Amino acid sequence: MRVETFLKRSAAATLGKSAVVAGEERLSYADFDDRSSRLASVLLARGVQRGDRVVVFMENVLEAAIAIFAVLKAGCTFCPVNPAQKADGLGFVLTDCRPRAVLTQTKFLGVCGAACQDLPDLPLVIAAGPTGALPDGILSFDDCLAEAAMPLPDAGSDGELAMIIYTSGSTGRPKGVMMTHASMDAASGAIAGYLDNTQRDVVLCALPLSFTYGLYQLLVAVRVGATLVLERNFAFPHAVLDKARAEGVTGLPLVPTIAAMLLAMKDVEPLPGLRYITNAAAPLPPAHIEGLRALFPGVKFYSMYGLTECARATFLPPEELDGRPGSVGKAIPGTEVIVLDEVGQPAGSEVVGELVVRGPHLMRGYWENPEATDAVLRPGPIPGERQLHTGDLFRTDADGFLYFVGRKDDMLKIRGEKVAPRQVEAVLCDCPGVAEAVVVGRPNPILGLVLHALIVATEPVPTEREILRHCARVLPDFMVPKTIEFRVELPKTASGKVARRLAAQREEQS
Repeated sequence: MRVETFLKRSAAATLGKSAVVAGEERLSYADFDDRSSRLASVLLARGVQRGDRVVVFMENVLEAAIAIFAVLKAGCTFCPVNPAQKADGLGFVLTDCRPRAVLTQTKFLGVCGAACQDLPDLPLVIAAGPTGALPDGILSFDDCLAEAAMPLPDAGSDGELAMIIYTSGSTGRPKGVMMTHASMDAASGAIAGYLDNTQRDVVLCALPLSFTYGLYQLLVAVRVGATLVLERNFAFPHAVLDKARAEGVTGLPLVPTIAAMLLAMKDVEPLPGLRYITNAAAPLPPAHIEGLRALFPGVKFYSMYGLTECARATFLPPEELDGRPGSVGKAIPGTEVIVLDEVGQPAGSEVVGELVVRGPHLMRGYWENPEATDAVLRPGPIPGERQLHTGDLFRTDADGFLYFVGRKDDMLKIRGEKVAPRQVEAVLCDCPGVAEAVVVGRPNPILGLVLHALIVATEPVPTEREILRHCARVLPDFMVPKTIEFRVELPKTASGKVARRLAAQREEQS
């Protein structure tokens, strides 16, 4: 099924029901469908052709949701870009994917202009928000929506590209992950299935729509006819929770940063309608999961693992949480995962190896980067099939449940032993008074490399000695950090995950 079909079906079934809420604005399914068709008509009338790429450079606003589905209705491929990107970052994407149009907000026109300076062909730019006197050639989003919708072309194949979404580029230049309609249909259908999403759900999304985890909140909500409440960030948690309470939110997706903020809050009032919480960005330490379950008793918690190249790979049923702390479960419905050892054979239980994913939800590859594509999409057991080698290390228990160990390239060699930083971080976060932690290697003239922990603490603040004693009670000696450093905050990626490599680079430069 093509992704724009989600909206057509839900609009026909729900009509006046709220599809998206952002601040004081509300968008019904009927209006969502109509406005996205109008914008799709404008794109086609202004020279955008089927198969073209269209960049969506917006915050979590109503217009972003309209833009994504308008691009799909026009038979094009949308390219979501984080609006926190500066001109250089946006310029890279524009140069790489060569979009025919850019859908943005007036507040970002300066960044867009600077990013377009070196392009041989300037894209069509449509801007939402307060217009005033727009620069020549820039179209107003509102004016586009005021134009009559024209008959749109017949839907194409679900094997066509729906999206190119760029990875963070932490290991080199960003790569454009190509997702077809079929792969996004498979992923969103699996997610909606195990979360039991229905029209009755109201999902609060403070995650950027420009990232896979945030984007799928929109796709799944529209697929089932639910309501999505958009927040631009979680900077004011009390206000966000007040909004969630007022809207009767039933679903709350989190990243570790949001989890840490919730756990640090005082007197959190309950969310009576809340049915489930999810985490899929970076794995949460078991202590944080237990803290959230205590904060929201009776609410189902879904611990998941995913990556841009397939959206989701695993989930842990909430009833398994108590018996398998730290697990991210098994493969999502309709897919398969396997842990392979160093020689490419299935690893036994408790043996660490690389996770490999099979299924209809995988990316087609990296945009115009066959070498990088071949490095991760390798032949599978069925002739002609390719499976995704994630680069992430896992182990399984005796029942086949998965536990994330770390990235292959994050592993540290300490006193001749391999150390996964995340295992140490989980223990640190279980120490009273530790809210967040990241562990990096610090060069040492005698020992070569030692573990250095960066800590964000809460009241009462533990001492360095108390933290080290806590670690020594749980971890072998070579995994106990040599030094502790307290920080007000940790370096973060734009999606809210702790930027381990940035922290490591700073240590190398210090």
